[in-house]
Amino acid sequence: MSGRLAVLACTGAASLQDAGRRGYQRQGLSASGPMDALALAAANVLVGNPTGTVAIEFGLGGGRFRQEGGEAWLALAGAPCVLRVDGVPVPDHRAFLLTEGSSLVVEPPRRGVYAYLAVAGGFAVPEILGSRSLHQRAGLGGLDGRVLRVGDRLDGIGAPGGESPPGIHASLDPLPLDGEAPVRVVLGPQDDHFPPEALAIFAEAAFTVSHRADRMGIQLDGPALAHGRHGYNIVSDATVMGAVQVPGSGRPIVLMADRQTTGGYPKIATVISADLRRVAQRRPGEAIRFRPIALADAFALARERMAVIADLPRLARAHGTRMAESLASANLAGVAVDAFADPLGDGM
Repeated sequence: MSGRLAVLACTGAASLQDAGRRGYQRQGLSASGPMDALALAAANVLVGNPTGTVAIEFGLGGGRFRQEGGEAWLALAGAPCVLRVDGVPVPDHRAFLLTEGSSLVVEPPRRGVYAYLAVAGGFAVPEILGSRSLHQRAGLGGLDGRVLRVGDRLDGIGAPGGESPPGIHASLDPLPLDGEAPVRVVLGPQDDHFPPEALAIFAEAAFTVSHRADRMGIQLDGPALAHGRHGYNIVSDATVMGAVQVPGSGRPIVLMADRQTTGGYPKIATVISADLRRVAQRRPGEAIRFRPIALADAFALARERMAVIADLPRLARAHGTRMAESLASANLAGVAVDAFADPLGDGM
């Protein structure tokens, strides 16, 4: 038994997320899941879990926890946070043991937005439609269909022990946030609704993350994108995570994990999936520049990304391996589809 994690304090938005709830978009339910899939995978690998196991996702926040009724191995990955166990600093991107009665403090991230706290074996919350992810607007999944709050107790699954059980790895280099790197996109499916001048602005101008940003979508400030003669209304059609809608204001909105499944505004482009974490980890006020790439390149990069996620356990075991160098050598900056899904599947 690995005991339970009691929530003593919680700031920002903290929810339980796994790889996502797939196959229900046609019924109007988006997949939810992590805002930064690579960070979720890394945290889980460090404690010996499958990459999509349910973990706590912190969004611009942190918390204070107490371990009860046993001990557990945990790890945090993603946006860099200060961690303390009983007041003693411990590094992120490294597995650590939390013994019974010990307290854990996760401070809000110093950079970036989203970080993930994984426990060996995962958290024992029910699967709803094949996933434990919280979809807050639907009131579904997670812990009782809501974000975490003080007084919650999360039962853990997995083998405790003073010595790390098989599958637990020592560390990974911190994941790069790529704060100044361009966000790659594939143009369309309604790029023909915009005049050439608007497409040029989209590809060349700097936009800024606004304060209207959450798990549903991230609205951008910057130059307005003019619509063509068809205007800004279309017959509603399907959306995907990363779709860049342009409503009547001309201000782009990048749709994210908890987005609506259909939309009636033209979509000028779609962010490739590896660069979704670049969008998610940008704070309000930080800049975003878009760079269009070819669809064929996006598919090739998607397959490379899947291979690197599969290789995370080896990277965690190889203490001398520089994580950032490994990611760069694998061209992780440009993936077109979700790393946990068939790159040619539609996720519907």
